Amino acid sequence: MILVLSGFSYSTKTETLPLLSLECNSMSHEHDIETPHGVLHVTMRGVPKGNRPVILTYHDIGLNHKSCFNTLFNYEDMQEITQHFAVVHVDAPGQQEGAPPFPSSYRYPTMDELAEMLPSVMTQLKVNSVIGIGVGAGAYILSRFALNNPTLVEGLVLINVDPCAEGWIDWAASKLSGWTSDLVDIVMSHHFSTDELSDNMELIQTYRLHIAQDINQDNLALFCGSYQYRRDLEIERPVVGLNEDTVNTLTCPALLVVGDTAPAVEAVVECNSRLNPTKTTLLKMADCGGLPQVVQPGKLAEAFKYFVQGMGYMPTAGMTRLARSRTTSSSSITSMDSSRSRNNLNSYLEGSATGALDSQTGPQTMEVSC
Repeated sequence: MILVLSGFSYSTKTETLPLLSLECNSMSHEHDIETPHGVLHVTMRGVPKGNRPVILTYHDIGLNHKSCFNTLFNYEDMQEITQHFAVVHVDAPGQQEGAPPFPSSYRYPTMDELAEMLPSVMTQLKVNSVIGIGVGAGAYILSRFALNNPTLVEGLVLINVDPCAEGWIDWAASKLSGWTSDLVDIVMSHHFSTDELSDNMELIQTYRLHIAQDINQDNLALFCGSYQYRRDLEIERPVVGLNEDTVNTLTCPALLVVGDTAPAVEAVVECNSRLNPTKTTLLKMADCGGLPQVVQPGKLAEAFKYFVQGMGYMPTAGMTRLARSRTTSSSSITSMDSSRSRNNLNSYLEGSATGALDSQTGPQTMEVSC
């Protein structure tokens, strides 16, 4: 289902530069938590609200929880949401601010092991369930965590997720590029398209300096290597009435997010094709590249608000921004990619943007372009 939303814009120039130094206003507590695979540095903001899940974030390579998520969580609409939920930000081992280098004998956890560290975090912080928000490598880790522990995850927002193992061609290309490119360049090309690297100089310079100066380079190389050698998630789209209970796939609602010019577009579309279409929404952001949570925090916050409302939380929260920007340009993409079904659903979609994420009762995958 494609829902074209327009009518409000976001200025990259005025909002990205201070992102690395901004802190969310709510009180936060930092913890170093022992897990079966080493220590994790986490930051908790707020306290769990009754039986509600906690929002748990996991960042991408080259970033930490601040540089990945501060712009989003400092956005006014997102702060409205976090009045209803506590937030736990996870920093991958050695990626937090001021992290010391690992000893030469240290073996960095695999992607699977990074996912296996999260139950210890939940136990230590007395968290019963989470809504995960992950970007890139973090999205992969949270997906693996949800596959291993479906009862602990109520929903997932997966930005730039790649469910596939790196193929040998990709591996060879990365090795060849590594001979002539430094680690910072490789990480930048992971986050940004060629056009972004040349067109959005302020954003690019901000992140290039952050990756080069604020993240321990040896630690970063270890995290990148772990992500490079990830396994395929081995998820499969269930067939209704045939194998819903036996197929390996995410069982919780999932919102997949990608900018329309991001390097991860094909990977996210591939992930969407493997998930349960009745529980999955694909949000493709127009005029947006590899960091939608930084460049379009308003749109993402509104989509997240829809998402949690669809899960039964925040039923009275306002939807003013998307409601104002709603248009009547809409169509649908079904799990069978049927153009006839796409046309038949148009009449249903007219004027129904406000409830779109709350009523996915048909067999179609919903795709939202905004």
